[in-house]
Amino acid sequence: MRSPRPSDSGGRCAAAEGRARAVIMGQMEEAAEMVREVIIIGGGPAGFTAAVYTARARMSPLVIAASPGGQLNLTSGVGNFPGFPDEVLGPDLMTRMRRQAENYGAEIVQESVKEAALGARPIRVTTDGGTHEAHSVIIATGSNPRKLGIPGEERYAGKGVSYCATCDGFFFRDQTVAVVGGGDTALEDAAFLTRFAVKVHVIHRRDKLRGSAIMQERAKSKEKVAFIWDTVVVEAQGEEDKGLTALKLKNVKSGDVGVLPVQGLFVAIGHVPNSELFRGQIELDPMGYIVADERQRTKIPGVFVAGDVQDHIYRQAVTAAGTGCKAAIEAERYVAELQDRGYPGHDEVEGPA
Repeated sequence: MRSPRPSDSGGRCAAAEGRARAVIMGQMEEAAEMVREVIIIGGGPAGFTAAVYTARARMSPLVIAASPGGQLNLTSGVGNFPGFPDEVLGPDLMTRMRRQAENYGAEIVQESVKEAALGARPIRVTTDGGTHEAHSVIIATGSNPRKLGIPGEERYAGKGVSYCATCDGFFFRDQTVAVVGGGDTALEDAAFLTRFAVKVHVIHRRDKLRGSAIMQERAKSKEKVAFIWDTVVVEAQGEEDKGLTALKLKNVKSGDVGVLPVQGLFVAIGHVPNSELFRGQIELDPMGYIVADERQRTKIPGVFVAGDVQDHIYRQAVTAAGTGCKAAIEAERYVAELQDRGYPGHDEVEGPA
């Protein structure tokens, strides 16, 4: 009989273990590569500017935006953004910003963010398309103006109905306009609009204003400003070829209904920052805006913020773009420091409630 051959099971086991280790190492390396350097949530002027800067820094940013373009998609004409001597349509401006970001290598996906684990390391952002991980995140989700919710408001948005006097006041030269609201914003808008309009009606549902004394004095000192008290707007009326032509008003005390001929309606009853997704993880001010320092840093390491979700004062495309630039530079510096330290730790970090 032939003698049995020595068993080589030990060698086969060692080889198998080696292959398994190689597979595991390969998977770990692949997983590490899947962790992006930065994710940008939001596709308005702040988000796309941040994308341009981070892409130029070779950070391969992922921009997640349910509605790329943000509020500027609803703006007919933009005449105050630097570099455009002729008025540019809001959607066209955002298309140019998006194309610029993509040309430098930014990846843009049109998805809705369902959850963001800002305290995780790496940070996890879950959308309706999957889960993405990154070492840093720039939140640029913007804000939405509070609307009246009346018939005709949506129909004549951009055709007489506006939510930004600074942006659109220029287009109402020698026309009659109305401002709805009783706070500082409404009073500031009314005073500003007197530079262009022949008459500015301030419509307020109460018999006294909520704005600061100095703003009340300023608005009341303008001869072009007239106040309509205890009144609400119940309908925006107009014609297809002319846009907004009148407002249907109702006195809340008497119930009387009347019509006020105007060519412009400026709604100034506040904005709602799109920060609810992050509530409980990040510090918000009493109005819901994300709190950050002058370098766009939140109190959570690696989490930065830009645009109108943080700025409740200016709310301009150019200021949003400026903060997007700042946030991008800070994110690049943060990730560079992580690289120098070998990306330490993937633990949960505690952020402000």
